[in-house]
Amino acid sequence: MKRLTKIGFKASAILFSAAALISCSNEQDPGLEYAPDMYHSIPLDPYSQIKENKFNPAGMNLREPAKGTVARNKMGYNLYLSENTAEAAGQELKNPLQLTEANLTEGKVLFTRFCSPCHGAEGDGQGLVGQKFKGVPSYTSGRVAELPAGHIFHVITYGRGRMMPHGSQVNPEERWKIVMYVQQLQKGETGTAVSTDASEEAAQDAAEAGTENPVTGTPNN
Repeated sequence: MKRLTKIGFKASAILFSAAALISCSNEQDPGLEYAPDMYHSIPLDPYSQIKENKFNPAGMNLREPAKGTVARNKMGYNLYLSENTAEAAGQELKNPLQLTEANLTEGKVLFTRFCSPCHGAEGDGQGLVGQKFKGVPSYTSGRVAELPAGHIFHVITYGRGRMMPHGSQVNPEERWKIVMYVQQLQKGETGTAVSTDASEEAAQDAAEAGTENPVTGTPNN
């Protein structure tokens, strides 16, 4: 009787072990996908790829856009500069927007919302964040007071040093309006009134940029 009991225990142990191995095997049939087209996109998706693309270089769905083109509704997020630096942007980009009281007023609102926490309401670097972390320069002192519009636009877009990029927070047109107001702060002015001389000078600059992209200031060709 004892012998039969031992044999029974051994047989049970063997069967249990076999069942455990089978249940843990990676060779199980996972079954068929139900309606795979619901989650595997048939059209080319630039940010998701299941299979190798037979038509594009390197088999990738995502391709670099043709130079000089602007994606729909993106309003010129790509800057086509001879060199992608703030210094090059300062020489090659001009503000395509006309200096008007309306644009300057909106620029002030946007500056207050996105920039003043660090740079301060008067551009003196004494915003609440600027006071905490120190080192935020004043717009009216040294080299910063002479920075051209394109340089400022590039820094807003891509950031510099400890300043993070704001390209995803304000669109290009809004950035140029912020640039307008920053240039007011460079002169130590916080108002939004536009003098006749300044308006005429800005109109001349806008005319010179007339053959360029009306939002980014980059060539259309």
